[in-house]
Amino acid sequence: MRLLIVGTLKGQLTAATKIAMDRGASVTHAESIDQAMAVLRSGRGADLMMVEVSLDIADLVAKLELEHIHVPIVACGIENNARAAVAAIRAGAKEYIPLPPDPELIAAVLSAVTDDTREMIYRDDSMAHVVKLAQQVATSDASVLITGESGTGKEVLARYLHSRSNRSKKPFISINCAAIPEHLLESELFGHEKGSFTGAVARRIGKFEEATGGTLLLDEISEMDVRLQAKLLRAIQERVIDRVGGTRPVPIDIRIIATSNRNLAEAAREGTFREDLLFRLNVVNLKIPPLRERPADVAELTQFFAKKYAEANGVPVRPISAEARKALSLHRWPGNVRELENTMHRAVLLSSGAEIGIDGILTPDGARLDQAPHLSGAVAHAALAAEQVTRNLVGRTVADVERDLILETLKHCLGNRTHASNILGISIRTLRNKLNEYAADGVPIPPPGGGEIRGAA
Repeated sequence: MRLLIVGTLKGQLTAATKIAMDRGASVTHAESIDQAMAVLRSGRGADLMMVEVSLDIADLVAKLELEHIHVPIVACGIENNARAAVAAIRAGAKEYIPLPPDPELIAAVLSAVTDDTREMIYRDDSMAHVVKLAQQVATSDASVLITGESGTGKEVLARYLHSRSNRSKKPFISINCAAIPEHLLESELFGHEKGSFTGAVARRIGKFEEATGGTLLLDEISEMDVRLQAKLLRAIQERVIDRVGGTRPVPIDIRIIATSNRNLAEAAREGTFREDLLFRLNVVNLKIPPLRERPADVAELTQFFAKKYAEANGVPVRPISAEARKALSLHRWPGNVRELENTMHRAVLLSSGAEIGIDGILTPDGARLDQAPHLSGAVAHAALAAEQVTRNLVGRTVADVERDLILETLKHCLGNRTHASNILGISIRTLRNKLNEYAADGVPIPPPGGGEIRGAA
């Protein structure tokens, strides 16, 4: 993990640095916000910033947002100043740490903010086969394509590959191709020169250069625009990139891992994904089975998450009742490992007896897991919406029917774009484009998180 410490920390800099390095972090120092921005633009990068609370954290957050740099911030101060801590959190810091630093507190924050403790937890033979194949190819520089449904653990497996590769001491850089607007993704990947477009206030090193010597994870690669796919193909073939606005190619030395929850071969046949790029990425394919096909993993992961969240919330580790174990094993887990983890987190918090019973194993809408329908709540609602929409099709255009189906599905997913796109069978980029069209026509759009309906996607 890469830690950027900003400020002098009033003499506590050495202690904080030593604690972080003892926990495996590589540490860079910057005395001011401007120096910190220069570090981030230079490609040295950071997974976490510890910033002296006396600095203008709101200004730092604004500068990061302006240049589309995403790094979590932890504020630090030598006094237990509640007002300063609250101001830092309101400005955008994730946490506040009083100094002198407590080693366990530093370790907990580093772990919580960076989510650096993910492990490969498995027992099922089908998953063991995938992990064995990953171990076989880990030390090579071959490109790897990891496929599987949402929530199966594709990024966890990618980190596992990196940690066992010859590049493990170098950066692991991840970028979600679906989460970044198309017009910004090229700059994020390849970097840009000062003045190359509006907002390019300085040279910015992209993810390819930031990952030099290490591994670059292209998450949800299927959502990348075809034009940008051509530039990615050249980077993989020739091992050089062109910064936006640059005049000469820049050599790169990285390993590429890509993930997708879609069928890329089918996307290639449809013309939305380049077939030659697929061949370059798919040297080795690691296909993670859905959790419903890994019954032994359900039991193993259930115990792991129960222990993890008991320790995280300061409650005793409790056994899981036989009735609860049965319900967990019979559930279809449409959200896979991510859904199971959230379920067990709720169970640890809601169960009050000597064991985690069936009454604490709840779905997100509060129903007992053993009484929930086989379809997830969102899928069931979407099916109902589809049925309602199709009752009166005569006299309506295809566009009208499509719009109603999309909006009803999104509404019943509480505005969650990713869930809705998976249910509808379209890419999240396509969904966003549709919502932008509807918003431009004045149609109210359900916002993320189930808040008030608004007129923009």
